[in-house]
Amino acid sequence: MSPHDELQATIARLVEPGKGILAADESVPTITKRFNALNIESTEESRRKYRSLLCTTPRAEAFIGGVILFEETLGQNAEDGTPLANALSRVGILPGIKVDKGAVALPGAPGDLVTQGLDGLAERLRTYKEKGARFAKWREIYGITDGNPTPLGIQANAEVLARYAAICQEQGIVPIVEPEVLIDGAHTLERCHEVAEAVLHAVFHALHRHRVILECLVLKPSMVLPGKERSPKASPEVVARATLEVLRRTVPAAVPTINFLSGGQDSVEATANLNAINAMAPNAPWVLSFSFARALQDTVMRTWAGRAENVRAAQDAFYRRARMNSLARHGKWSEAMEKAA
Repeated sequence: MSPHDELQATIARLVEPGKGILAADESVPTITKRFNALNIESTEESRRKYRSLLCTTPRAEAFIGGVILFEETLGQNAEDGTPLANALSRVGILPGIKVDKGAVALPGAPGDLVTQGLDGLAERLRTYKEKGARFAKWREIYGITDGNPTPLGIQANAEVLARYAAICQEQGIVPIVEPEVLIDGAHTLERCHEVAEAVLHAVFHALHRHRVILECLVLKPSMVLPGKERSPKASPEVVARATLEVLRRTVPAAVPTINFLSGGQDSVEATANLNAINAMAPNAPWVLSFSFARALQDTVMRTWAGRAENVRAAQDAFYRRARMNSLARHGKWSEAMEKAA
């Protein structure tokens, strides 16, 4: 199978009706912070047990088409000794892999960051592919202030995302392109709209320059939201209207799927906003789905609490949360369904 055929086959699996992507690719410091908040010791074994719980949840394949794994997890096994990537594949869920190496300060653009990890990426991708990975993820981060992101920050980050995406496609790996406009701060929804539009314009110009095949990538953007320190929160309808306006202005129809990140929203808030987006745009040219981390995992992690006797209850919580977001992907979720679940 040629790299292009591989890419198309992967995309076809990721856009199956009702399905989204679980982001289970938190770095060791990030998942350790979340574990510590719940008095769970963070060790390689405890992280394996938690991610095994997620990857082996019965019937989750009805709602989850792919799981983004951290590099550590790609080398770990489920409780029965099956590699976690294989445990996913055997039920029809595609394994993916986070490939960036984290963000550092961008010289010449105070307050802006840029992500590292392009050196040796092609070689790493070949190794990940041998272990079962079929898609990858790379995140660029844009904090909002009165002066950030700067024009340099926007252009530099777009260039890195495009270079990463081109390298992935050359290796037959579908790239998830993730330009995350952060929710941190007290900025207005209007300011987020302005930044998101500028960021996505730059990203797609860079993707075009690098000859990235738009039909064979996943866009993972932020929703357009006011800063989390700004009250009151925007309603789902307001978020949906602003988000769709930005997407229609910037994202070509050739892109097959837009899988939103949750970006600090709580579980129900993220689902309600995704539902409003789909209800408002039933004929959008792209699939409008989810690639949530915390918004899919918060109740799961709290239910598990590091205890073996809680695994089944935690898996039930994950199944319910995935089902709620599958309904939202079709614009068919409601608060009544949430309460009933």
